[in-house]
Amino acid sequence: MSLKARSIILICLIIFIPIVTWRILPGLPSLGQPPEIFSGGTSYPESQLKFKRVTVGPKPVGLPLMTNVQILDFNDDGQNDIIGCDAGRGTVSLFTKKGEESWEEEVLLRDLAAPAHATVVDIDEDGDQDIIVSILGNLLPDDRVIGRVELYERKENEYVRHVILDDVRRVADVQPGDCDGDLDLAVAVFGYSRGAVLWLENRGNLQFRDHELLRAPGTIHVPVADFDGDGDLDIAAIVSQDEEELWAFENLGKGQFKKRRLWMTINLDLGSAGLISADLDQDGDQDLILPAGDNLEDLDAYPQPYHGCLWFENKGNWEFEPHRISDLGGTYAADVGDLDGDGDLDVVLVSMTNDWYDPKTASVVWLENDGKQNFQTWQIDNKPIHLVTVAVGDLNGNGDGDIVAGGLNLRKPFQRIGRISAWLNLRKETP
Repeated sequence: MSLKARSIILICLIIFIPIVTWRILPGLPSLGQPPEIFSGGTSYPESQLKFKRVTVGPKPVGLPLMTNVQILDFNDDGQNDIIGCDAGRGTVSLFTKKGEESWEEEVLLRDLAAPAHATVVDIDEDGDQDIIVSILGNLLPDDRVIGRVELYERKENEYVRHVILDDVRRVADVQPGDCDGDLDLAVAVFGYSRGAVLWLENRGNLQFRDHELLRAPGTIHVPVADFDGDGDLDIAAIVSQDEEELWAFENLGKGQFKKRRLWMTINLDLGSAGLISADLDQDGDQDLILPAGDNLEDLDAYPQPYHGCLWFENKGNWEFEPHRISDLGGTYAADVGDLDGDGDLDVVLVSMTNDWYDPKTASVVWLENDGKQNFQTWQIDNKPIHLVTVAVGDLNGNGDGDIVAGGLNLRKPFQRIGRISAWLNLRKETP
């Protein structure tokens, strides 16, 4: 065949192969199934352990914007109370029990610029409880220098305000710990494009010196615990903005810390939403628990298959082995407690952005621990929705773990609205 003929054939193939492919390919059978637009855990079997949902404080008005709830004995009277941060109202409130299923709200602090967390601690060690507030400055994304750490010193029946950290970006968490002989503070500066992990060294007389441990945006929580078992307190942090990384800061003594990256993922859409420390397997060391499902930056925040909860098992020598223990869509917060009274620690999760147009979708679940850290997910409730904070503790003094959660109602659908809700554990009342 001549060179000219071969050239003509080649030109024809170049022209006709794409045309034939374009006409025939759509009619060929698919070799696989197209991916779902969204997926992830939506609903689970109804919990065999029964709970009764009640409203904490007054009924919700408008669209509540709760950022944190905690269960603690604030008044030191042997009865657990509830502390709640309300970014919409700019308040920190105390909820004390008044009757079997009701709580009375007392506003402790007002005029706060989007409080993210309230840390109750006797920071000046004078015998009463002070309150340290993590100030975002703006609930929505913002990279301006608007964050603060405000200390409210208890003086008899009032609180005296002190700004102990200023000129920083949005502050999401403050946790106390004796890192060098007195009560110091670990600080999560979330910011937006810029953030940090700080250690505030207590210099006495309510004066603190800040030290930067890590420069990274999106730092959410900074639990303080003895992670390496050497008798002093270390700091952990979850970073979620440019990267999805778990960090630890080993306390070397004399105010020195060694930073260690414990874990990272290439899935930059994971949506880390918080971090708590607990000895989940009760082997004598502190593990880390990571709820993941924050996708509020998306226009439509659908649940995703990688949302859920990770347990980082402390294996010693700063090795933490990750285990996926739940796949709840839109998971935003976690806490632990023995809900079923069998002596091991279970996990409670709440969801912020699940498939809320399906009324069966779970907003509160608990993960039943079989004692060997195998977990069964049980659905507690499907309302209220848009839950971003949860705490487990004994609310009625019967020794069982009850649940409190708060709603941040930023996204549609604006249905099944809640501010603060409690689920009272009925284990001892069930025949």
